[in-house]
Amino acid sequence: MSVEISNKDEYKNWSESIFVKIQHAQTITSFKINTEMLSLYWEIGNSILEKQNQHGWGTKVIDLLAKDLIDNFPNNSGFSVRNLKYMRSFAGAYPNFPFVQVPLAQNDSEFVQVSLAQITWYHHISLLTKVKDPIERAYYIHETAKNEWSRDVMLLQIQNKLYERDGKALNNFEQTLPDYQSDLAKSIFKDPYNFDFLMLSRKVKEVELENKLTQKITDFLLELGKGFAFIGRQFSIEIDNTDYKIDLLFYHTILHAYVVIELKAGEFLPEYISKLNFYISAIDDKIKTIADEPTIGLLLCASKSKVKVEYAMRGLDKPLGVATYQLEQLVKDNIDEVID
Repeated sequence: MSVEISNKDEYKNWSESIFVKIQHAQTITSFKINTEMLSLYWEIGNSILEKQNQHGWGTKVIDLLAKDLIDNFPNNSGFSVRNLKYMRSFAGAYPNFPFVQVPLAQNDSEFVQVSLAQITWYHHISLLTKVKDPIERAYYIHETAKNEWSRDVMLLQIQNKLYERDGKALNNFEQTLPDYQSDLAKSIFKDPYNFDFLMLSRKVKEVELENKLTQKITDFLLELGKGFAFIGRQFSIEIDNTDYKIDLLFYHTILHAYVVIELKAGEFLPEYISKLNFYISAIDDKIKTIADEPTIGLLLCASKSKVKVEYAMRGLDKPLGVATYQLEQLVKDNIDEVID
């Protein structure tokens, strides 16, 4: 005898809890399979290294081993000569598998372990090819896992030199945010931002920049980083019977804070900070709730003077940062055409 479900909300909550359990189990299973495969590949690569070191065997042993493995495991496509060479490189790069140990910060004597199993074998072989520094590789392993990047997205971030730009925006977060929020905020904002995907020249008006960024919001959000949720462009806010327009407004789901972004097509001017500070105060008073952390501002300029920025921010009690953006692709293409 079947009984009709009377409480649809109760069923919905119950079914969603099962979905979560299944997804969790799938994640664990996937992670376990990936760990086992990486372990096998590391052991094969390490064994190749040991035999070559012990007996002086050359690269031909890899050709021979690949043939024998393929003959014995014809349904496994992972034992090509190229992949065996990657295994050898993998084992050589990470002698302390399954972790790589790197400094917690630059010039730091405290170390942290980064699990190699956080990303797939195909991510690893790309990293080994593109990034030689082990600390930089550990950074991309961590960021790829945290942001769930595909291999192509990870390679794009490497090409755009995210490691060199991450957390580099000039800011006053230490003075204006509590410790638990300050370090996180500093790590989220970079300098410079790479807007090559817009295919614009450097001589661009602010309204054109806004238009293109919102048209290509997916690329823009990828460049901003994980956690940014787009609220609106030219966001209207009324202050003392006057309407003001904020260039771009976001909400950051990790910081739990609104982020006001102002775009300037030219060089940084000190008065830009005053306007940004004004908008931060307005969002704090009119939009922010008690559940939200303090609103953060980010000023993006074509260029800046570090000294001018530091002077302009001195004494302010609102958290804000200043960074530049790059618009190089079209300029490079035009130069190449002239040279050719």
